[in-house]
Amino acid sequence: MSALTFPCKIFETKNRMDDYRSRDMYCGDMTEAQLKAIHLVDVSIDINPYTMTKVVKPTFSAIYDYRVLESAEKISKQECIRILFNEFRSLSNTFSFYGNYKQLINKLITHMQYNNGAIFRSISLDSALKNSISRDNTSSNTINLIKNTLTDNIDWDKKTYPINKKDMLTKAILRGRLPKFDKFSDNFNGMGISVHDTWATHITIKSLQISDDTFKAVIHYRVQDHFGLDDTDINNPKFKSLRFFRIWFVLQHYNHFGCKPFITNMEATITLTGGRKIEI
Repeated sequence: MSALTFPCKIFETKNRMDDYRSRDMYCGDMTEAQLKAIHLVDVSIDINPYTMTKVVKPTFSAIYDYRVLESAEKISKQECIRILFNEFRSLSNTFSFYGNYKQLINKLITHMQYNNGAIFRSISLDSALKNSISRDNTSSNTINLIKNTLTDNIDWDKKTYPINKKDMLTKAILRGRLPKFDKFSDNFNGMGISVHDTWATHITIKSLQISDDTFKAVIHYRVQDHFGLDDTDINNPKFKSLRFFRIWFVLQHYNHFGCKPFITNMEATITLTGGRKIEI
């Protein structure tokens, strides 16, 4: 029976890598009327992005009337975008105020402001992905499912993994939970707002060494996310209620701004060790 050769990709999501056609990668595609039709009127506390005028902030009352308090001071489109991005960054502190990744969302926002849709890479993202995989001891963690499947299906006599059992690895992953950042702590450590869920995942066994009754496998995860919002995001009442997301959506989709969303790349390599089950 033929043996599986390595490296070997054992899983990929239906969502494609490098997918710039998904709705959350659109930009500059909506008019003022379309944005206001989905109730994106009160966008910023500093400026009205549609008239590009600064707003006079009240000093005598906590009540704020967006319609009345517009200043006659006009600003340029570039200045308007700059002010919106500054407010965008400031509001991100609500979601990211402790831990190793608290500065990540600021870096992502700044990347959106200045890098015209270029792909984003970060050691912090790679580290977060690896920690998410290696520290998850649940039975649904894909790395644990891969380990169990290797243990059960290795041909220990021939010291190989049979090629006709490759599908067992893929099916095991499909039963599991792909890496994402939706734990309670991710709401505050920067990862929930920076990534949260992911768009596409590829999992590859780079190598498999079998000796006597033990094995060592090197597993590589390649993961992509989109730093962008789509209609489903902004029509979620929770997101729409937060000024952070309203500013983000307008910066991205308003046809006078069209600030480009971008792809974030993450990679992690995990080394697995295991042994042959002893039958009693």
